[in-house]
Amino acid sequence: MTKRFRPWDPKQKWLLPPEITEFIPEGHPAHFVRDLVVEQLDLAQILDTYDEERGYPPFHPAMMVALLLYAYTQGVFSSRKIAKACIERMDFAAVTGFQKPDFRTIGLFRRRHLEALAGLFQQVLVLCRQAGLVTLGHVALDGTKVKANASKHKAMSYDRMVKAEVEFAETVKGWLDQAEITDMGEDFRFRNRQGGELPAWVANKAERMKKIKEAKAALEEEAAEKAKVKKKDDDDDPPDPPKVDPKAQRNFTDPESRIMPTKNGFEQCYNAQAGVDAKAQVIVACKVVNTSADCPQLLPMVDQVRANLGRKPKVCSADAGFCSETNLEGMETLTWSGS
Repeated sequence: MTKRFRPWDPKQKWLLPPEITEFIPEGHPAHFVRDLVVEQLDLAQILDTYDEERGYPPFHPAMMVALLLYAYTQGVFSSRKIAKACIERMDFAAVTGFQKPDFRTIGLFRRRHLEALAGLFQQVLVLCRQAGLVTLGHVALDGTKVKANASKHKAMSYDRMVKAEVEFAETVKGWLDQAEITDMGEDFRFRNRQGGELPAWVANKAERMKKIKEAKAALEEEAAEKAKVKKKDDDDDPPDPPKVDPKAQRNFTDPESRIMPTKNGFEQCYNAQAGVDAKAQVIVACKVVNTSADCPQLLPMVDQVRANLGRKPKVCSADAGFCSETNLEGMETLTWSGS
């Protein structure tokens, strides 16, 4: 007797449209995140920005917030990968209701509402505390280096910028002169016909010089700001011309990132800080800075915990990288003040 199998017809039509819960089981995180955004989070700061009645209706902001929050909880941060998941993954479809925003829409929504989305983090913490997931009995702090989306080879020191600016200026001038001579010859040959644009290698080098000038000016501006802060003389005294550290570097791809020591050597990085409640491993504070040392971040992170949840932790643990006389005195002050 031949074994019977269940019918399999991928093109089978549905008599009645299915509900999303028929694809994703109850209790799945996709349902939790979607319902949390709809029923618990205050989205007024985002919704109030949509005051233009004209134009094609955009995706609902609540759906976009739920999509981003769910994607991040699943470790998906790329706008392109999120858009792909909206097409290919049923759990993402359970959040969006089968809507499929493209990666440009997702990226623009995140950038447009970056501050408001950060505020939602605090709302989630309050909900976690109400649910008993955050007790603040013990908070652990630590920092980790996160590679920037830039190569350390795209960074250049100030003294090298000064030399390179002169070198590129001379090189580009020579190329432009050569291009002018070439154009004159081609004008003679082609008369009024199209002669073509300047060679791409001239434009690229000129653009490179422009970026160097901008980076050089930014370093000089930073030095000037530091000089203003350190100046303690009378206002009537003429300010000293700002001096830029010749070793000060600036990355052309990601100017806010810095070269930092990591376990794999020096990399172009940011320093990500996180505070985690010991009971349920809920993140109660986070911060990204562009300084390598963890030490200056201890007191600001404790202050952020207090700002997010209304009080400081009873116990705070951190490794030796956070230890300093200033931090010990600051933590003692917090303990005695009871704040």
